[in-house]
Amino acid sequence: MKDFPSCFGENGVQVADSSSSSANRSAQNVVTCVYQCRVGGSSCLITVTWSKNLMGQGLGVAIDDSSSQSLCKVDIKPWGFSKRRGCKSLEFRSCGVDVYWDLSSAKFGSSPEPLGGFYVAAVVDGHMVLLLGDLKREAFKKTNASPLPHNAFLIAKKEHVFGKKLYGTRAVFCDNGQIHDIVIECDTASVSDPSLVIRIDSKTVMQVNRLRWKFRGNHTILVDGLAVEVFWDVHNWLFGTSLGNAVFMFRTSLSALDKLLARQPSSDLPWSFSERFPETKLQGPGFSLNLYAWKSQ
Repeated sequence: MKDFPSCFGENGVQVADSSSSSANRSAQNVVTCVYQCRVGGSSCLITVTWSKNLMGQGLGVAIDDSSSQSLCKVDIKPWGFSKRRGCKSLEFRSCGVDVYWDLSSAKFGSSPEPLGGFYVAAVVDGHMVLLLGDLKREAFKKTNASPLPHNAFLIAKKEHVFGKKLYGTRAVFCDNGQIHDIVIECDTASVSDPSLVIRIDSKTVMQVNRLRWKFRGNHTILVDGLAVEVFWDVHNWLFGTSLGNAVFMFRTSLSALDKLLARQPSSDLPWSFSERFPETKLQGPGFSLNLYAWKSQ
């Protein structure tokens, strides 16, 4: 988690590393996902990194302790001319960890993260602690592992997105929730006073006008019955160089729900809030999506 920006404050956000604006696009084409799991009876973080460059796709899996100190790691180099399936054994706190992957039939879009046709699995002492992808049956057959229900939670995702005025990605805001299409729209080239619009599943959930005065800020929206805090910093888009990026964070938390309820009477909330989304859905570690939006030349 130490690679994720910690600078999102109560009143806005700041770009974590201004030097990143000089990086080339291939170095930015990375998606990082952090999962909270239990290994050997204790909590840990498993970080899965998807990358893409001129050599092809790449994959990295690292297991960290609670202090974010990397204890074991496997890097699968870009596989333009290499095998796309395999297994590697690691050791974590005296436990044997086997990482399996099969991306031989993986389907990709513009993102380094595959859309389907793959699996990535982490097995500890014969138990499946993390399983990604849609080839779940093939993964269990290959690993002979037994499932551990509700063991892994996606708690953070960091992604670079590119566009001219539209920036899109997909995200799941709660465990076993539905996949949502997120689109950020902002035209800073052809209008003198641009606005910022965020849509989820084609529905506008927030709009910021007079963006030159409100280039940093935060707002709370409701998604799947969960309160989601949205932070934005588009300073580089408006006042920086052409290589600058904007930063967005979408974060679920109980504190965000408290803010939303305090700001909005219960009678104004969707009628199905308490019926369709029980309180148990708000429990757990929460989720944070960090987007770095780069303008295409």
